[in-house]
Amino acid sequence: MKMKTWHGLLLGLVALQLAGCSGLGEKVSTGFGLWGSKDVGEKPAELVSFSPSVELRTLWQGRVGSAGDGVLYPAVVGDSVFATGADGQIARFDAGSGQQQWRIDGGRKISGGIGAGPNLVLAGTAKGELLAFDAGGKPLWQAQLSSEILSEPKAADDLVVVRTGDGRIYALDAKDGKRRWVYQRALPSLSLRSHAGVVVKRGAVFAGFAGGKLVALNLANGSVGWEATVALPRGATELERMTDVSSPPVLDERAICATAYQGRTACFDIASGNPMWARDVPSAAGLAMDERNVYVSDVRGAVHALDKRTGATVWKQDKLFARQATAPLTLGRYVAVGDVQGYVHLLAREDGSFAARIATDGSQIGAAPVALNRGFLVQTRNGGLFALTVQ
Repeated sequence: MKMKTWHGLLLGLVALQLAGCSGLGEKVSTGFGLWGSKDVGEKPAELVSFSPSVELRTLWQGRVGSAGDGVLYPAVVGDSVFATGADGQIARFDAGSGQQQWRIDGGRKISGGIGAGPNLVLAGTAKGELLAFDAGGKPLWQAQLSSEILSEPKAADDLVVVRTGDGRIYALDAKDGKRRWVYQRALPSLSLRSHAGVVVKRGAVFAGFAGGKLVALNLANGSVGWEATVALPRGATELERMTDVSSPPVLDERAICATAYQGRTACFDIASGNPMWARDVPSAAGLAMDERNVYVSDVRGAVHALDKRTGATVWKQDKLFARQATAPLTLGRYVAVGDVQGYVHLLAREDGSFAARIATDGSQIGAAPVALNRGFLVQTRNGGLFALTVQ
């Protein structure tokens, strides 16, 4: 689809959203990997035929409530999987067998989750309430934040780090939910209603923002370590200038990479924030990284493998057009993505060719697959939880 046509379709979406926009900036939903978004009129590509080189099998499956308009991730801690639906039902499953160990009613509708850590299960609501439970499902504390919580909270050391829809990142005490620090930045007048969370690693909090910015914060006190530009706004209208980083960054010991909607994919030195390379590969779904490549699901459904050192194209799989591919998950010799019709596709790491495919429950997989010891998990919009393995 030509860019002018794409902008014209999005303008219609913006007009529908303006009456309900509030806060620091107006928020727009797109049709790429974000549940509850509007249909932009593109028909998903037909599934291509291929000869599987491996088998994708279902280890077990469970059910939680529908995700509604949210993007809800399962969380894996040790031998347990925690998952929730928008209705507030939170369940714990055995990671190996899928046996349900408990199920509770959180008492609120859930919009962001699940997050989990040692003896801590976390979920957020559209009213800005952060709910904390212990590993047995017993309520621990509740914290009221400034705006809706659309992404999974993170437990790190003695802190809980959570992002709200008004551009704030909070660090709370994991024992009682009391505020330790808050980081805030103003949003542009027009931004995506993003489900992007944060990454906590190496004593820092990394997060992308509307306007194409990537920020590193000190985990202990919230001070800014560095700020980098993933993409610069371009175009004559506010709509054309949206370059939001709408998915979490990925990182290793040396590099951190992020991708922006209507922008670029870029990698930076993790210590300084200095740019390493950038490519014009925009994404709203997200990316993954292994020791060789960075993998990106772009806004049209193609999956790209880019050399981690240089950004050069290694391969591109373009047979998933308009199938709203999720952020990838790396699995050794393979890369897994889910799609809008509930299929999971396994791509060969070497050339991007299709290696295997499996159907789930027919509803969209909007959240990126999550790694398990023996495979990986996907959660569907209708509340299906599928543990899959590569044979």
